[in-house]
Amino acid sequence: QVQLVESGGGLVQPGGSLRLSCVASGSIVSISAMGWYRQAPGKERDLVARIIRSSITNYADSVKGRFTISRDNAKNTVYLQMNSLEPDDTAVYYCNADIITSWPYKSNNYWGQGTQVTVSS
Repeated sequence: QVQLVESGGGLVQPGGSLRLSCVASGSIVSISAMGWYRQAPGKERDLVARIIRSSITNYADSVKGRFTISRDNAKNTVYLQMNSLEPDDTAVYYCNADIITSWPYKSNNYWGQGTQVTVSS
């Protein structure tokens, strides 16, 4: 089986920074896309940023220029560097990945359990 485990969330003041990490583990053959989504109370879960292989990225308009997604393929890890955080960034952040497993040999989409990010003074 596959697990995605996030870390790095917490409480930060407006204008501050946080770095989220997500490690994928299990019977992994390869990972195509990895990304971050977020869900604020009473709202839908929305895409924040996504990275395909190591270089193709896309971001939500609301985070462009402030957030940076990257990945370490050797460690099956994706990062989200969040700078200039705003109160509207407060949400539970979820890691997501498209993973091919060895047994059964197939591609599935996986979610982490989420990590809380709170931006408040």
